[in-house]
Amino acid sequence: MIMANGILGCQAPVGYALSLVLGGLFYANRMRSEGYVTMLDPFQIKYGERMGGLLFIPALMGEVFWTAAILAALGSTLSVIVEMEPRPAIIISACVALFYTLIGGLYSVAYTDIVQLFCIFFGLWISIPFAMTHEAVPSITVNATENWVFPIESSTLPSYFDNYLLLMFGGIPWQVYFQRVLSSKTAMKAQILSYIAAIGCIVMATPAVLLGAVAASADWNRTSWTGPVPIPPKDYPLILPMTLQYLCPPVIAFIGLGALSAAVMSSADSSILSAASMFARNVYRSLFRTAASEREILWVMRAAIFGVTALALAMALTVESIYMLWYLCADLVYVILFPQLTAVLYMKKSNTYGSLAGYVLGLFVRVAGGDQNLKVPAIIKYPGYDEETYAQAFPFKTLSMVVTSVTLIGATYLSIWLFESGILPRRFDIFMCVVNIPDEQMVLASRESLDERTKFGIYGKENGKVNPALKFSNEDLVATGETDDSEEHDGSPPGPRGIHSGLVQ
Repeated sequence: MIMANGILGCQAPVGYALSLVLGGLFYANRMRSEGYVTMLDPFQIKYGERMGGLLFIPALMGEVFWTAAILAALGSTLSVIVEMEPRPAIIISACVALFYTLIGGLYSVAYTDIVQLFCIFFGLWISIPFAMTHEAVPSITVNATENWVFPIESSTLPSYFDNYLLLMFGGIPWQVYFQRVLSSKTAMKAQILSYIAAIGCIVMATPAVLLGAVAASADWNRTSWTGPVPIPPKDYPLILPMTLQYLCPPVIAFIGLGALSAAVMSSADSSILSAASMFARNVYRSLFRTAASEREILWVMRAAIFGVTALALAMALTVESIYMLWYLCADLVYVILFPQLTAVLYMKKSNTYGSLAGYVLGLFVRVAGGDQNLKVPAIIKYPGYDEETYAQAFPFKTLSMVVTSVTLIGATYLSIWLFESGILPRRFDIFMCVVNIPDEQMVLASRESLDERTKFGIYGKENGKVNPALKFSNEDLVATGETDDSEEHDGSPPGPRGIHSGLVQ
């Protein structure tokens, strides 16, 4: 991306770092305090299992696009290392990722994350001095404005900030992120983890940015590169492994390319596994087989791993630019899931009617805007639309997100007014979330005060509720005698996600 659009056009590292900061400030604490297991849990608890299953679709597409970007990056790396065509390399990469995700499961996620950090930090950073001192590379500060520091044209500023907002807010509602947040021992540690990850995002992206500046400044005629010079845009996805291969000594190139391969490979299993786990828990078990055993869920998850990998492989072979997949993976997540997640956590009166209306209308507005990368023409042509490239100059993605938010809020309060005022009879409350509420839900609602007391009493205000998927620690079980005594006197059981139910699970 540095080669094509310059450093100002490389928005992903900064955008995703800011998304981690925002996630830590406003989302990590609330999600961890409630003891959820997956990102879709709050949707299914509040909006119902079917609405949660519907929200799984944009979450799945986001994971598929992200995995496709990873596979494409790994395929381009292998194509340089073993000098083969990118498409067979992408297919081989998908097979390798599928194999060790099936075999390793959660262990592959944990251990490869450690390997990723080690490999990026040492493997890529160690290659920078050698690349910068190559005879074909002048100082990257010479003619920087011509090589890799390009100004942003005023006509593209609306779409430029549209993409930044997409990365910042669309980078929050991800299972791969909440997978780490919800497995933290305490809510405070989940927040700290987010802030550290934001710093790490910038630190780990810096060597790739520097190597991009080196590649843009280099005289490729003085290297062993046998392709056309200047490097054509079709070879831009290969520029990072090419820089390591042709501007570094063989040993350093081997270390750097190995680091790059290990880094992208370790992200593949996380995305594949997170999508498969959401499908098995929030779709299959919740919608089709509520009595499914853990063994059955495990086999469903394995089958889902195959499906996610196949979809990601098809996308990686279709889209030419790896960087464009970064935008695509956050697109539907930004437009649909971000407003939904914000509402379910912060809007107490939000209901299924508002969620469904926002989902449908926001999705329509986004799809009607077309897509330049997938060559999909627009139905709604905003000012500045390019008929040839299908590019929208108007920030229509942010507009779609706003439409989702406004529709969700408006439809929620409209449904409440229609039912509570008697304009619509109770039997028309088909989602049973306004006036036609089942008796068992009313019983749970009457325990809300006890649930809040449990949330900040038994577990401590900092820690929040215990995630039943985690092991208990002394930090989670901060017992208070006052809470225990009150429970003994009133004889009422703990809330639905209380400590006793957690211990039983």
